[in-house]
Amino acid sequence: MTLLSSERSVERRSDEQLVAEDRVYGWQVPPIQVAPPAVSSAGQEAIDLAARAGLVLDPWQQHVLRVGMGEKPDGSWASFEVAVNVPRQNGKGGVIEARELWGLFIGGEELILHSAHEFKTAKNAFKRIERLIRQTPDLHKRVKTYRQTVGEEGIELHTGQLLRFIARSKGSGRGFTGHCNIMDEDMILGDNEMDALLPTMAAVQDPQIWYLGSAGIGAPSVQLGRLRRRALAALEAGQPDPSLAYFEWSADLHVDECPQDCTAHDDPDSDEAVLKANPAIGFRLSLEKVARERATLSKDGYARERLGVGDYPTDVADTWQVIGEDAWRALAAAESQPSDPVAFAIDMTPERSHAAIAVAGEWRGGTHVEIVDHRPGTGWILDRAADLHAKWKPRCWVVDAGGPAGSLIADLAERLGVEIVSPKAREIAAACGQFYDAVADQTLSHLDQAPLAAALAGAQQRPLGDAWAWARRIVSVDISPLVAATLAKWGLTAEVQEQPGDILSSVW
Repeated sequence: MTLLSSERSVERRSDEQLVAEDRVYGWQVPPIQVAPPAVSSAGQEAIDLAARAGLVLDPWQQHVLRVGMGEKPDGSWASFEVAVNVPRQNGKGGVIEARELWGLFIGGEELILHSAHEFKTAKNAFKRIERLIRQTPDLHKRVKTYRQTVGEEGIELHTGQLLRFIARSKGSGRGFTGHCNIMDEDMILGDNEMDALLPTMAAVQDPQIWYLGSAGIGAPSVQLGRLRRRALAALEAGQPDPSLAYFEWSADLHVDECPQDCTAHDDPDSDEAVLKANPAIGFRLSLEKVARERATLSKDGYARERLGVGDYPTDVADTWQVIGEDAWRALAAAESQPSDPVAFAIDMTPERSHAAIAVAGEWRGGTHVEIVDHRPGTGWILDRAADLHAKWKPRCWVVDAGGPAGSLIADLAERLGVEIVSPKAREIAAACGQFYDAVADQTLSHLDQAPLAAALAGAQQRPLGDAWAWARRIVSVDISPLVAATLAKWGLTAEVQEQPGDILSSVW
């Protein structure tokens, strides 16, 4: 597949960044992408038609069209939904125009509904595609009328195909049967608008809906948040979403917990972060222009508008699925602390991006659990464990041999000079059940620590024989604090050789 059409000598690097002798290009394939399999694509037809109309697309725009317009063996769309999440001024309008031109003049889609949050955005989109058609004689002669009436803007062909432009509202789109819906400005798209527009496609044999916009802006980004969660869940599962093609250009910025030498995340002030999030660098954007933005915008504004770092709402139904938030918060006690004997446990994310050490011990007839440490990466774990072991002499250390932290067991045992307890599958299920029961019976206490609360909010159950174990809903959720706390509590009753210890303090 040709990524760049140019007289200039250009090579494609493994990091999906195009480099020329005197120009640097942004990533042409996004860092976050999922799509169902396809055997063919109508995307090249859209690319060629756009070129005939004078719209020469960037490589990344071509990539989106080829993948988003992928087809099944029977010729139907592989993706019912296509979402493009890219910072502003990168050229998402070109993707929209190419898709709409194809739908009108090649695809024969009877009604294409183009909606935007604001009327002026929809009207500007109408003017752009009108110009493309008018300047292409063989397309212009197929147009019956360009509807200019305010609120009725559209392009109708002699053969009956219609492209309409509307501003979204609770009732907009009702009564129409859209073969293709284009949802521009999808970072402002909620349930009311979706309820009005999506059912218009129910009677269509092979419809398609496209969402295009920039990073989430919080509560208004309801639908974009849902699409993103589906994409991340598919990536975590290692298999495509059956009906969604999702493309996101964004940087993965450092967090407060990152060490100074962290290489797993992006520096917000770096050119690398800009190139990762902006495919139009080298075409219509430049690093120099972005540097001026960085000097002017707020830190958060720059991260959102130029680096694609969004704020995505979570559906209430998607949170705290196993243990209710109120039940968990009710067990918080500022004075809670474990007494000897105690048990420690370690867990980490599958990507090895974060790890957690937890402790459990008796407190007032029940059990206290606490996150002793939670940091990015894994290189810090052995030193921290050795320090904790020397100070508190726990009755055991627990690590799931079948989990991501299992690779630490040999080194941890050698470093600490003790045997690491590794629960079997049935014991992991028992540990999860015991943790759940302790919350239900109100015999567990904690310090209301954010990492543990966030893990519980993002956790769900996965079947484990006749019982269950913890699982995370989407790849962005880190449940290592919860798994570590669960295993530490189980370690208090695991069969191990007791070791003498001291009374523990909650100051680790």
